[in-house]
Amino acid sequence: MATQFTRMLAGRNTAVVLASLGAGTLATGYLLTDSTAAAERRVLYPPSADFPDLRKHNNCMAASLTPAIYAHLRDKSTPNNWTLNQSIQTGVDNPGHPFIKTVGMVAGDEETYEVSDVYDPKHNGYDPRTMKHPTDLDSSKITSGVFDERYVLSSRVRTGRSIRGLSLPPACSRAERREVERVAVMALSGLKGDLAGRYYSLGDMNEREQQQLIDEHFLFDKPVSPLLTSAGMARDWPDARGIWHNNQKNFLIWINEEDHTRIISMEKGGNMKRVFERFCRGLKQVEQLIHERGWEFMWNERLGYILTCPSNLGTGLRAGVHVRLPNLSKDPRFSKILENLRLQKRGTGGVDTAATGDTFDISNNDRLGKSEVELVQLVVDGVNYLIDCEKRLERGQDIKIPSPLAQFRR
Repeated sequence: MATQFTRMLAGRNTAVVLASLGAGTLATGYLLTDSTAAAERRVLYPPSADFPDLRKHNNCMAASLTPAIYAHLRDKSTPNNWTLNQSIQTGVDNPGHPFIKTVGMVAGDEETYEVSDVYDPKHNGYDPRTMKHPTDLDSSKITSGVFDERYVLSSRVRTGRSIRGLSLPPACSRAERREVERVAVMALSGLKGDLAGRYYSLGDMNEREQQQLIDEHFLFDKPVSPLLTSAGMARDWPDARGIWHNNQKNFLIWINEEDHTRIISMEKGGNMKRVFERFCRGLKQVEQLIHERGWEFMWNERLGYILTCPSNLGTGLRAGVHVRLPNLSKDPRFSKILENLRLQKRGTGGVDTAATGDTFDISNNDRLGKSEVELVQLVVDGVNYLIDCEKRLERGQDIKIPSPLAQFRR
């Protein structure tokens, strides 16, 4: 859940939260209403008495939340009774993180992101007030999408999807969580051909099945990260959680982890174009099967697909590779090269891990404002540049820091 909150503003009639992803700001917010209980509490305890102690915090929420903003938002809630205090609890409980700049907030429902009267929100040039979010799942547009496998060990594309009408994982009831599982599993049973597969319920899994999925790095376990537990995502574990994968084990869907669903296409080696083709084809079929059963995904034409963490708004897409860069990773220009290419590095063990040795998980930094095709192409071009730098350093040649990628076109 990594991004940067720059500021939070309040509109005249609607509480508004402005979140920042990367270099700019994105408008998110609350369509909120006062309640009788909140009005009574406001009399007993003024907002100043309730304001969290954020003096030692280093997450994005803490850098943005002011007493004035808190006073305006504290006693408001969405129609599903999701409040500001619930949103920021994970950021209050977790002052910082050793490897990433965390957001410090989560959404409890789709209404969390309903906004009006926003003040020129931008994200690296993308303005959701005046622009519509693009989506493009035409994998044939990807060029140079096969990496040198002497360097790239594996390739993966993932995203999330939320089912409209049901609360998000931080706020959902047991019944809603079970409904997410029922709807998703029913839809997935309709996949055919190379996408056909099987669902494994975490609660019903035997030891052999569990160990097999652990060995294949498929299994997600009960969240232990305080970022997730403080956000309420481990409640009732493992009720209504599970993993679906196709028979080839290269198309995978997690159900009721951080989001309603996480859709993943992956394989060993460097064929990102093939991974993305399977991702696009599978995602389209899943959405069609969901629609046929009377449901739809949460989508906002300004903010794209709606997910639990504001850092995943837009496409929710992270295209990444595990790549060996023994020489480039030791070069002092490595971080600046990644920054200018709009890429991020993580440890190969995931978001909570530091990089070890010379192998890194390299992926796109942005989720919002560009289409799926644009983001995957950005990763393809960027990783090819990193590999070219690595080869040049192997030969004793110099490398250059590329110019920063242009912002979004209006």
